[in-house]
Amino acid sequence: MAGPTIVVVEDESSLRSDMMEYLTGCGFHVIGARDGAELDRLLQCNNASIVILDVNLPDEDGFKIAARLRDGHGAGIIMVTARNSTVDRVVGLEIGADAYLVKPVELRELEAQVKSLLRRLNERAAESTIQATGAAAPADAIHDGIDEARWSLDPTEWSLTNPAGIRISLTSMEMKLTSLLAAQARKPATRDQISQALYNRRWNPEDRSIDTVVGRLRHKVEGAIGGPAPLKSVHGVGYVFSAPIRVVGAAQA
Repeated sequence: MAGPTIVVVEDESSLRSDMMEYLTGCGFHVIGARDGAELDRLLQCNNASIVILDVNLPDEDGFKIAARLRDGHGAGIIMVTARNSTVDRVVGLEIGADAYLVKPVELRELEAQVKSLLRRLNERAAESTIQATGAAAPADAIHDGIDEARWSLDPTEWSLTNPAGIRISLTSMEMKLTSLLAAQARKPATRDQISQALYNRRWNPEDRSIDTVVGRLRHKVEGAIGGPAPLKSVHGVGYVFSAPIRVVGAAQA
């Protein structure tokens, strides 16, 4: 029985074939696409768990494809590119990519990233099910260790502190976003709610500014905790902070 479905989007046929052959040997069901248009066609009839996405594609920029996937598809995203600058890495992660690899790709590293991402995706799915049903998590459930602890938001200091005591400084927009997510009490905030909180306007599907703010906050949180952030996208809804946030300071009253 084939494992999870992975789509490799790469216009270099030799590299695409190498990645597909290697991952197939690891037990995955692997499909190849040469560009964004072919990817769209494949996703219409395949439930992909992960999309391995090249940045430099002939028909559409990989960053734009990643943003589109993050907004409308639940697949994990691994960016693969020859671009080796910090800026490109940050842009990819802010858009919502789960990992970023630089060519030439070490196939064993790619395998490790795929397996790690699948574990995180399974954990997210379990958490979403628990939140949707209201059921308690089983005692032996796998957690990041951070989701069950309380975070602290201080509006007077514009800071978010993780359970280990690491303080994260926030911008004005990040503060507004985190305040909204804290008020939601681990329930998803819709994109319209976020747009109203940040910009006092209704959400426009063509406006990517919300994703930029979310991406920057997620990047800060992941940098502070050294792992996946409890700030997660909810397909078709918006975003949720899956760990409890306690508001402290003068603004709490």
